[in-house]
Amino acid sequence: MTTAFMKAVDERAADALASGALQPIQAEQVEITDGGLPFIVRWLSSLAAKNVAKPAMPGGPRDPDFNPFLSPEPALTVGPFGDHHVAILNKFPVCDRHLVLARREFAEQRQPLAYEDFWVLASLLSESGGLGFYNGGGPAGASQRHKHVQWLPAAPGNASLDPLIAHLSADAPELALEEHAVLPVRHVFARVLAQRSADIDASAASMSGAYGLACAKLGLEPDEEGLMPPCNMLVQNGWMLLVPRKQEHSHNVSVNALAFAGALYVKHPEHVAPIRKAGPLAVLAEASWER
Repeated sequence: MTTAFMKAVDERAADALASGALQPIQAEQVEITDGGLPFIVRWLSSLAAKNVAKPAMPGGPRDPDFNPFLSPEPALTVGPFGDHHVAILNKFPVCDRHLVLARREFAEQRQPLAYEDFWVLASLLSESGGLGFYNGGGPAGASQRHKHVQWLPAAPGNASLDPLIAHLSADAPELALEEHAVLPVRHVFARVLAQRSADIDASAASMSGAYGLACAKLGLEPDEEGLMPPCNMLVQNGWMLLVPRKQEHSHNVSVNALAFAGALYVKHPEHVAPIRKAGPLAVLAEASWER
């Protein structure tokens, strides 16, 4: 990503906000610490609007005939990104500059992540840092079948892997695999070249290799249709996290990848109390496979 690209993102966002194509978030939040890890639980009014947009499954329009990425809304489209993707503003952003990097041609969301998917994330992470993530299927919080990854900038209050990374081995070599002592779910961290100023091609290759190793470690293999089991992938500041998923919802929360980066989103403020009572880690455990 270049400065010119980010300028284009901001210009498109300003126009889309003015036209109403981009739905600004209105958030109230509480902070909860669980197992020494910080979590933010936010109520977003845009989540309610998202469910009204189409009569569909929770978490977004789930009509199988509805595909916002095959011919993306022009007001939200930043433009081609690499040879295989298009950059689109997330219509219901969780923060400023929330980007979707969607395949230009249709592919199932649960197809294995490929080098090209990691290349677009490497481009963003190398230039601007931030968090790359992927919701692999409906049970992992994906609202669309069309294959896409997403990116958020690093900013105060944004979802981040940094609190988890702080407890991993600082000197771990590339492609080393680790588990976090506190996470109560099946998962694996992999050391990758994915940070500011990293060579984009080397970073994409590193992430692709780490993804393969992590999938093998967790026993995640494509089925007879070539589709992977539901899972979440996150990558930031030199580490990739892969988490197999069992179900989307837990304690009235639609759990997606950002929950593993400390950000939980609910539709109504009264849903916060049950999360506080159970603890965010229990929410993650119910939606995933326990260790």
